[in-house]
Amino acid sequence: MIEELSIRDLGVIAEATLPLGPGFTAVTGETGAGKTMVVTALGLLLGARADAGTVRQGQAQSWVEGRWVVEPDGVVAERVRDAGGDLDGPELILGRSVSAEGRSRAVVGGRGAPASVLGDLGSALVVVHGQSDQVRLRTAVAQRDALDRFAGPKLAAAAGQYSHAFQRWQANQLEYDRLVAERELRAREADELRAAIAEIEAVAPQPGEESELTGRAERLGNLEELRVGAESARQLISAEDNPDDVPDVVALLESARRTLERVAEHDAELAPLAEGLANTGFLVADIAAQLSSYLAGLDADGARELEIVQERRAGLTALARKYVGGIDEALEYLDTGSARLLELDGDSERIDELRGEADVDHALVDKLATALTALRTKAAAKLGSAVTAELAALAMPDASLVVTVESKPEYTLNGRDLVTILLQPHAGASPRPLGRGASGGELSRVMLAIEVVINATDPVPTFVFDEVDAGIGGAAAIEIGRRLARLAETAQVIVVTHLAQVAAFATNHLSVVKDSDGSVTASSVQQLTGDARAAEMARLLSGLPDSQSGLEHARELLALAGTAASVSAVSAAAGATIEPRGGKYERGLF
Repeated sequence: MIEELSIRDLGVIAEATLPLGPGFTAVTGETGAGKTMVVTALGLLLGARADAGTVRQGQAQSWVEGRWVVEPDGVVAERVRDAGGDLDGPELILGRSVSAEGRSRAVVGGRGAPASVLGDLGSALVVVHGQSDQVRLRTAVAQRDALDRFAGPKLAAAAGQYSHAFQRWQANQLEYDRLVAERELRAREADELRAAIAEIEAVAPQPGEESELTGRAERLGNLEELRVGAESARQLISAEDNPDDVPDVVALLESARRTLERVAEHDAELAPLAEGLANTGFLVADIAAQLSSYLAGLDADGARELEIVQERRAGLTALARKYVGGIDEALEYLDTGSARLLELDGDSERIDELRGEADVDHALVDKLATALTALRTKAAAKLGSAVTAELAALAMPDASLVVTVESKPEYTLNGRDLVTILLQPHAGASPRPLGRGASGGELSRVMLAIEVVINATDPVPTFVFDEVDAGIGGAAAIEIGRRLARLAETAQVIVVTHLAQVAAFATNHLSVVKDSDGSVTASSVQQLTGDARAAEMARLLSGLPDSQSGLEHARELLALAGTAASVSAVSAAAGATIEPRGGKYERGLF
């Protein structure tokens, strides 16, 4: 329930605080005073799209804040805490600002949050009805939603089971149809994959093989030069077949060592140098031995090996040209292609499996759809009777509402039922769909009657009606007010209206007052009681707040509404009202 709504710099409203509270609140005011801004403000708090055009001219931003009373351990409180906010006892504060540049900021329970969080909370807090909702009531979707809400939890559970089965059936059927339609294409893809995989496996490339083969080819292509160079180096270092007058490095090092050792006894500093020459000799001798081993290892038939290496390199090069990333991509393709080929080769089994699953799901969908139809048909008769009784109390005594449920061959996410709400305006007339047979005033009363009836089985905490009484007057308007008052017995009702007959039944009357200094127009909100309320009612009736006849008529209406309120209070005390369900509320049907 909304306790209070604060508005600043929204449209023509400079600053206003609306005390709301339980029961029936009527919001009235002159045309252009800004009554619609009250609904706009609520819309912003419920996650509606922000519009920079609603910011009051000359101001940087508009601000709206609402104070709700909710169950501290209920669904709404849980959603608020999930969003990072919190409650102050049972009190929840929601806020929304809109800048002149169009930027929006939302506050939920003291913490900043996305506007989508407000939308999520709004579906559990308020149902808003306006003129556009009357148009929507003409659609088959809205009429089916109305019936489903009235049918209650049993149908909701059945609809949930059906929806789950339907989505699974559709997913399996879609995949089955795709596999069948693409069977030839996928078979061709499998053949191409097999050929490519066979080609790669025939070459059998190894990671890093190209670099290794390049090095081997370089070596084998220069065998003679390598042999001459290695042999010359070995002979210079150590060679037994050298002439006596051509010393090698090993012999020279050995001669130098012996020379130093002969004189080292005269100077101790020469001993380490002689030892260094000895070590160097050992190292050079080892290198000579390694060169001998290298020469012995040079393949005498290097030409044949080079030919084999070049053939291998040619095969790898040809394979690499077919892939942008070369051999590495070919190896990756071998892995991914094998997995894809396994998938494609399993098409036949998968198609058979999907066909079986789809058939089972189709049978289940058909069964659940039949159950949905039965529940809706039963509920349709009850809804029609209940709404017809309400219409009689809304100055449509000869009208009756008929709700039909027709099963169609096509399945949808919501079943296969076409729900149609028909209105028979008077006895002897043929029932006609609301979309073709109801005026705006009749639609307003039908919508209210449906909401009153549905609220008995699917209550919501707050209803907001934005001039849904347009096109209605006289006795019908009085009955609209009476029925709104009845709805306010189990829910908070806020009505923006231009009819005194409706406003008379309110327990809280707010007036949006327009003030102008000739250059700037600003509006504020006043809570009306006593003579001030009678004057506003007279203005609604005659256009003149001080008209004597208007004032008399206004007081007569207020007295009539007061008597009705007393009767309603007695009924409520006797247990005639319907207690709302705790916890979860869904958004209204319109």
